[in-house]
Amino acid sequence: MLPRERSSPDSLFRIRHSLAHVLAQAVVSLRPGVKRGFGPPTDQGFYYDFLLPKSITPDDFSLIEDRMAQIIRENQAFVREEYSADEAVRLLLSLGEPLKAAYAEELAAKHSLRQISFYRNGPFIDMCRGPHVVSTSELPIDGFKLRSVAGAYWRGDSQQPMMTRIAAWCFSSREELDQQVARYEARVANDHKRLGAALDIYVLDPIVGKGLPLWLPNGTAIREELETLAREEEFRRGYVRVATPHITRGELYRQSGHLELYRDRMFPPMTLVDDSAIAGNAVDQYFLKPMNCPHHHRIFAARPRSYRDLPLRLTEYGDVYRYESSGEISGLLRVRGMSMNDAHIYCTKEQIKDEIKAALDLQAHYFQLFGFADYDLRLSLWDPLDPQLREKYVNNPALWAETEAILRDALIESGQPYREATGEAAFYGPKIDVQFKMVTGREETFSTVQLDFAVPASDRMNLTYVGSDGKPAHPFVIHRAPLATHERFVAFLLEHFAGAFPSWLAPVQVAVLPISEQFNDYASKVHASLRSGLVRAELDLSSTPLGRKIREAELMKVPYLIILGAREVTEEVVTVRVRGKAAQSCMRLGDFQDRLRREIAARNPILAVAEEATERGSPADTASATSDSG
Repeated sequence: MLPRERSSPDSLFRIRHSLAHVLAQAVVSLRPGVKRGFGPPTDQGFYYDFLLPKSITPDDFSLIEDRMAQIIRENQAFVREEYSADEAVRLLLSLGEPLKAAYAEELAAKHSLRQISFYRNGPFIDMCRGPHVVSTSELPIDGFKLRSVAGAYWRGDSQQPMMTRIAAWCFSSREELDQQVARYEARVANDHKRLGAALDIYVLDPIVGKGLPLWLPNGTAIREELETLAREEEFRRGYVRVATPHITRGELYRQSGHLELYRDRMFPPMTLVDDSAIAGNAVDQYFLKPMNCPHHHRIFAARPRSYRDLPLRLTEYGDVYRYESSGEISGLLRVRGMSMNDAHIYCTKEQIKDEIKAALDLQAHYFQLFGFADYDLRLSLWDPLDPQLREKYVNNPALWAETEAILRDALIESGQPYREATGEAAFYGPKIDVQFKMVTGREETFSTVQLDFAVPASDRMNLTYVGSDGKPAHPFVIHRAPLATHERFVAFLLEHFAGAFPSWLAPVQVAVLPISEQFNDYASKVHASLRSGLVRAELDLSSTPLGRKIREAELMKVPYLIILGAREVTEEVVTVRVRGKAAQSCMRLGDFQDRLRREIAARNPILAVAEEATERGSPADTASATSDSG
């Protein structure tokens, strides 16, 4: 039998697993010649992977679901059968499943299996460890629904064939299924790809290149606000900013180890005649920068360093480029060109814990500012039992044990809950990863704090400082990126706020809306005054009726609308409408600007200007009589 990765008495697990076989049986009957992959249960249902002779789209779902319902009504029994490894391979080949036959051979060799289990229901048979329900009559005919079609590599390997993954929901009743689907559809409405297009944040242009986003003015405004936030906070915490080039000689990445370990994720080199060696007709290779750390290491090495200089905290929003496979690219979450909130802290061993705690504190400060709560901290450790140990990790057990203990202590002293994950460390040291769930339920690594004890001390990089004893020593390096990349962070922010950003972060902070053309001059003055105070205000002088102007501004999720009519012109005031609220407040323009300026400067997550005006009093505490016209 197959090695058991998971066994569960839970009936829903068995139902989902059994329905995966029913799905495969339905697809095999509807697409003769299909090759099968795997079909496991998931937290919300199940999926199955196929190599299809003819593509399947969501338009085919109803046909597949009808065929599945027919199979369920046939009351097919699930019968376990066991075969020797050789028999299993021959059976799979006879079924026209060469991929599964090769996998069965590999399993038998790796785990010394004498027998491999299969499950048969009706005419369908599949290599499977189980468990399953007794018969299809136990399956809820109205408790499942096909969900999506996506690409997935065979066994998750990009060098293997791309398969078609059909995923489905499955719950114990139709009522629970409908509730889960409704919640999912509500979440998908806030998917960052949909919001990014609707709010003019970014575009992906095939002529520019896959995974290379173009930031539109609205998205660029968000990026600049995030950089300002990071620049201010890092300055307060003793960081110094640097800037490094987008390309560099391959020699730097050879020294850092990136050519050896990450070359398949780097863009191909540019082979050039080196200006310094033209006489010798020498050529050199230049690469697009995949990471900032080697450049920061060269900045550290550019001057003699003493223990008195440490900790040295170098930071930049560095543009990097990674050749992610086409199947992995997704919106802003997986891209090939990104700008990273990167920093490298060079310190002594004695300084590591305090610097880790300070990095965690900065991270917690950001998360509190943005109102993030649904995330986990993961202490990622090496795996000394990994058979590929020498390829995956620096083999220094003593330093691994010591540095892992330091990170564990820093987490405990920080008071933040965490979990440990063996085998998830970087090759050069342990790290602390922040894991978030996107609105679609997909877990993503959001930011990271990594400890590097290997690269600075390597023979090729050899970073040193003069210690307190007058002898040379190697620094430890902490890599940290609490705001991740602009691309990934903006994706998280779009979904977290559903596009309705607080005023300090909103691409357009105020929309100025005159009721009719006769008030355009006053509206232009209000707009110019706001812009002179560095408020991102937009002016709508079109002849569009006011109601439509308001709707368009609300669709763009503008925090504040200023509505101007006869009364506002006469009294030299503005009527303010807050996003998501029908009530309006009237106040002097100067008061509005002062209060908005304070709200933005404080990075207040609440839109409070209009409420503040009502509390303190204003020339009029009701909406302009003309504001409802149009």
